[in-house]
Amino acid sequence: DLLLSNSCIPFLGSAEGLDFRTLLLDEERGRLLAGAKDHIFQLNLVDVNKNVKKIYWPAAKEKVELCKLAGKDAHTECANFIRVLQPYNRTHVYVCGTGAFHPLCGYIELG
Repeated sequence: DLLLSNSCIPFLGSAEGLDFRTLLLDEERGRLLAGAKDHIFQLNLVDVNKNVKKIYWPAAKEKVELCKLAGKDAHTECANFIRVLQPYNRTHVYVCGTGAFHPLCGYIELG
């Protein structure tokens, strides 16, 4: 209904089947951070398809292989699902992902 009424703008990046898990709204700077499977997106609040910035952050290959050897599904479990997006300071965000059952965290500079 929303698409038919032209009252929304779908995010085109979601067509990749990225399984979005967490969001961080930054109204002050007009952006939305979205954590997904192996990706972190920075979206414009006015038009989510304008000036999209994307970070590809997959799990290490050896961790993915260990995950598959443990009997987990390679497509739905053995990836780096971004679970935490937390403001750290005015220039950085603290980010954590599952890392194919070997969690990893880091800081992203939001230039």
